[in-house]
Amino acid sequence: MMTHNKMTSDIRRHSFAGTDRFFLDANIWLSVYGPTTSPNWRSRVYSAALRDMRTSRCTICVDVLVLSEFINSFARWEFAQLPRASKPARFKDFRKSDDFADVSKEIAVNARKIIEQAERYESGFGVVDVAAILAEFESGPHDFNDQIIRELCKSGGLTLVTHDADFKGADIPILTANRRLYT
Repeated sequence: MMTHNKMTSDIRRHSFAGTDRFFLDANIWLSVYGPTTSPNWRSRVYSAALRDMRTSRCTICVDVLVLSEFINSFARWEFAQLPRASKPARFKDFRKSDDFADVSKEIAVNARKIIEQAERYESGFGVVDVAAILAEFESGPHDFNDQIIRELCKSGGLTLVTHDADFKGADIPILTANRRLYT
């Protein structure tokens, strides 16, 4: 059960230290390395935070779940941007098309940037209480991946960096630029 959390704060006011240990959510990586039509305030804020984390030599973690979300969200965004006249009927058809070759290369380049900047972190799926997570999932509007990320941060003593308002009230430390999470 997610509870009220006073551990959430504005990332723009955080003083980064080498002892900080962060787990960056897919939406943060997408803000920094994802497809955009133009830079926006969110990409500027999270790019600056990532730069400060690296300068301060913080530990930055990523797991396969987040990397997979980054890759799939990036590909689906590119698919959604295709002109209706040339857009395949199904996403899977797009992935099999010649048009996807350039997209997949761009995604891979950006995924490598993530891997170069973050430590690979094991998901902990073998040790989390999946029965409890599924019970919570079936009781309401919970995202399964978010629940796994929350448990991963709890067990690893990691601060979650996210823009996802679904984490409001999660019983973990969170840094964000999303006011809905810390007000």
